[in-house]
Amino acid sequence: MNPLIVSFLVVGALFGLATYSNRHLFSEGSTTRAQGGERGPMDGRTMWIAVSLFLWPILMFTGFYSMVYRTRARARAARGARR
Repeated sequence: MNPLIVSFLVVGALFGLATYSNRHLFSEGSTTRAQGGERGPMDGRTMWIAVSLFLWPILMFTGFYSMVYRTRARARAARGARR
């Protein structure tokens, strides 16, 4: 395999390991963690790493967007609370 491909996959695996506990921030869904209940078969660490392995650049951009969106929402809420 090409070293560039191997490095891409390694970075993806490391990204998956590093972001597993905050994976709810990398989706279009809720920005809070699911509470309790039964976990689905696609909700495990292995599946998150498998997804991150190939999609980490896209996930990185969606995580950045989530961060910007949440920061703006907090700023709007703070301005509304001051009034």
